Amino acid sequence: MNSVFPKGFYWGASAASYQVEGGIENTDWAKAAREGRVPACGRACDHYHLYEGDFDIAQSLGHNAHRLSVEWARIEPKEGVFDHEAIAHYRKVLAAVRARGLTPMITVWHFTLPLWFSERGGFECNDAPQIFARYAGVVARELGDLCKHFSTMNEPIVYASNGWLRGSWPPFKRFTLTNFVSITNSNRKHEARADTGIHGLFLFLRVRRHLAQAHNMAYIAMKKERSALDIGLVKHVIFFEGNGNPWNKLKAWIANYQWTHHFMQVTYRYCDSIGLNYYFHKKFGDTATYAKTDMDWDIYPEGIYGAIKMLSRYKRPIYVTEAGVADANDAFRADYIQRQIDGTRRALREGIDVRSHMYWSLLDNYEWALGFEKRFGLVAINYETLERTIRPSAYVYTTIIKKEQGLIE
Repeated sequence: MNSVFPKGFYWGASAASYQVEGGIENTDWAKAAREGRVPACGRACDHYHLYEGDFDIAQSLGHNAHRLSVEWARIEPKEGVFDHEAIAHYRKVLAAVRARGLTPMITVWHFTLPLWFSERGGFECNDAPQIFARYAGVVARELGDLCKHFSTMNEPIVYASNGWLRGSWPPFKRFTLTNFVSITNSNRKHEARADTGIHGLFLFLRVRRHLAQAHNMAYIAMKKERSALDIGLVKHVIFFEGNGNPWNKLKAWIANYQWTHHFMQVTYRYCDSIGLNYYFHKKFGDTATYAKTDMDWDIYPEGIYGAIKMLSRYKRPIYVTEAGVADANDAFRADYIQRQIDGTRRALREGIDVRSHMYWSLLDNYEWALGFEKRFGLVAINYETLERTIRPSAYVYTTIIKKEQGLIE
C-alpha cells in the first residue's frame, strides 16, 4: 500500500493532566468545584498512579506517540517555588511513555491555573505573560531532555471565551451580548451564575492579548533553556464557511479572523510548528441537517481538512493534536475517526505538511463544566472501580494506523 502519510508520522491519542490525573486540589477549577460552580473532578481516572497501565494500552493499540500535559499547580504550587517531586513524577511519566516506543508531546498549560495565580488575577494581570514564561522555562529546562515536542498552551481562545464571554468556566465573567452567540457547549447552567455585564468583553480582549504575549515570551524562555526544542501552541480551529451568498461568505471571513487568524497573526512567528484541535464547523446559510454528537455538535469530521487548510497559511508544520468525538455508546466513533483521517489525507495530498494525528482522548475524562457525563475515550473508564475497557472503535483506529504504516494490507 502506498500511503500518503509520510514515514515517521505520529499516530496516537491525547490527554490532559487535570482531566485524568486526579488529586489536584490547588487550582481555580478545584476551588470552583468546592463552591459548587462546576462538577468536582476528584480522583478522575487516577492516571497519576495508573499511567503505566494506560501507556501499555496505548502501545497495544499501535500508537507511536502520546500527547499529555503537565500540571502547573503541581510544578509551581506557590509563586516562584517549584516542586522537585512533581517534576520528578513527570520525568517518570515521560520515561514510561518513551519506554513503550511512544514519542511524548507536552502541553505546558492546559486550562487550569494554580490557585495563587488565579487569586491574584490570572491572565488579567499585566505581569501574567512574564509569570507564565518563567514557569514554561522551568518546564523546558527540567523535562526537555526527555521530550522534543512542546506546546506552550492549549486552545487560548476557548479558554478566554468560556471564562470571560460565556462565563461558564472560571473566573465566570460573562459579556451580556454573548446571549446572541453560540461558541461551544460548555454547560450553560453555569452561565446564569456568572458576573454579567459589558466589562466581560473588555476583560476578554485583555486576556486574549496577554495570552498571545504569554506564548511569545514562553517561546523565548524555553528556547533559551533548550534551543533544539520544537515549540508551538495548540489552536482550536472552528471551520467557518459560507454558502454562495456573499453576505454569508463575509460572515465566515469575519468569524475565522476573530476566532483563529487574529491570534495566530500575533503568535505564529514564535512557533516552530502549530497544533490543531478540531471538533466542529459552522456554515452560514447551510440548509443541511447533521447528526449530532453527545456534545450536541454537528457530525462533520471531514471539516478537519478546512481547518488544516486555514492554518497552512502560516507556513509551519501542523500537528493534529486533538480531534475526536463524544459517543458514549461507541455507535459512530469508528466512522468519525475514518472520516477525519480522510480529511487529513486530503490535506497531505495537497502538499500541506501535517505530521501527526492525535485522537481525543485516550481515556474517558473530566469534560470540564460538563463533569464526567461525556465519553470521548478510546478507552472507557468505570469511575467507581477505575476499570479500563478498550472500545471497539479503538481497534478500528489501530487497523487504520497499521494500514497506513504498511504493516497490514
